[in-house]
Amino acid sequence: MTGREGKQAYPVARVGDFGEADRLVVQVKNVEIGLFKVGNDYYAWRNLCPHAAAPICAGTVCGTMLPSGVYEHEFGREGEIVRCPWHNWEFDLRTGELLADPSVKLRGFELVREGEELHLLL
Repeated sequence: MTGREGKQAYPVARVGDFGEADRLVVQVKNVEIGLFKVGNDYYAWRNLCPHAAAPICAGTVCGTMLPSGVYEHEFGREGEIVRCPWHNWEFDLRTGELLADPSVKLRGFELVREGEELHLLL
């Protein structure tokens, strides 16, 4: 199946495959890719942290501390952040950006939902 702009569409998962999980790891054309469910949305990121090539999908999906006043600690964005298992770098699962430096990003892939099926466009 051909997707947008002549890219090849690869069926990689069904929505039901996630069950209670927040991620799946698939392999397409010898590339390991993590599929992440954030709320009702799905995202595809290469399973490599850009810092030291750690398997980002082995990291913890969590939230993070939000900007707040002095002596205040506000936690938020639960389920939207993945923390690298090696050095604890935190990435936004919606944008792929490193929270501490948005110029550093996970390598993303276009993921399209068609009904209950998810297709990766390469």
